[in-house]
Amino acid sequence: MSTGEKETIAAHLEKSGVSRRTFLELCTKLMIAAPVGLSLTRKATAAQVARIIGKARRPSVIWLHFQDCTGCTETLLRTSAPDVAHLILDVISLDYHETLMAASGAQAEAALKSAIEDNAGKYVLVVEGAIPANDNGVFMELASKPAIQAAKEVASQAAAVIAIGSCASWGGVPSADPNPTGAVGVDSVVEGKPIINLPGCPPNPYNLLAVVLEYVTMNRLPEMDAYNRPKFAYERVIHENCPRRAHFDAGRFATAFGDEGHRKGWCLYKLGCKGPVTHAACSTRHFNEVPGVWPIGTGVPCLGCTEKNVVWKMGTFETVPIHLATPPETYPPIYSTAGGLKVGAAALVGAIAGAVGGAAWVASQRFQSSTEAGVERISADIAHAEKLKAKLNGKKED
Repeated sequence: MSTGEKETIAAHLEKSGVSRRTFLELCTKLMIAAPVGLSLTRKATAAQVARIIGKARRPSVIWLHFQDCTGCTETLLRTSAPDVAHLILDVISLDYHETLMAASGAQAEAALKSAIEDNAGKYVLVVEGAIPANDNGVFMELASKPAIQAAKEVASQAAAVIAIGSCASWGGVPSADPNPTGAVGVDSVVEGKPIINLPGCPPNPYNLLAVVLEYVTMNRLPEMDAYNRPKFAYERVIHENCPRRAHFDAGRFATAFGDEGHRKGWCLYKLGCKGPVTHAACSTRHFNEVPGVWPIGTGVPCLGCTEKNVVWKMGTFETVPIHLATPPETYPPIYSTAGGLKVGAAALVGAIAGAVGGAAWVASQRFQSSTEAGVERISADIAHAEKLKAKLNGKKED
């Protein structure tokens, strides 16, 4: 059977010996990973989602590697339950993947050519790693072609392109100064195709599966933000659901690794945590089904790996401005003064002394995006800041 003659997902799962219960578990996890933002998961039950997915033809996926560490591939394979990794590969048809395929050399080139020809206009191209663009892409070649040329050629016949990981989305580690190879993300190279960015170092594998299945079952892409990230996974900042948020609201901060606050699990903001500006779902959708398996969960500040202008543009311990929320005025205020960041910039939205009412405010904003919450709070924050300024001015006059 050629790669172009795909059977349905349900038929393939049955042939592979996958039980219905196991498939329903995957659909349930998919619904948890994307509770909103997908047409597919708007159905009432996992059984309904399973019926829709089961009727679809297995999507052909071609996966190319460029300047990467293969971490995005590892996140797909190294789940805590091996059955999950196998099941994901049963649901999609991974027709070309340099890390996983047995072929090499001429056989690998033939496999790529066959996968493109058999599924032209229908396959999903997944790109892992940044693409070197300087000096006509001389820094990397695939089958004697510059990587930039290979990316354009394979993308030209794809139905859609998914940039998985921060390197493929923004340029990532290879693009850090001085960036001698001119490493860039896929959307700087490929034109005329829908491109979905799934930044993260690495991203959650369920985000990839959700995007692919939404496309092949509903014939549409998820709703995306200004950076072409699917909103179901990147609309809210980590800070909103961080397990250490209560310590932030109470003004309890670790100030050095290993100090009393750090040992007690206090907020990591003053150690450079980028959670307040990082759009990701790490705090609510854990990697590999293991609670706490993410930086903040292990006592390390968030580095902001899903943000284009944060992780490889800012210092590791540099603090970010707090735009939407600060601890109540009964606790010490938070100042964002590291590096070139000034309090004045954050003060525009009440950063130096905004009161958010603690846990009650957090609960009331639970189902809002950070943008929506900001629109509602900005007037109140500014008014509150003005009130505090007036108080301070009154004291100075006395």
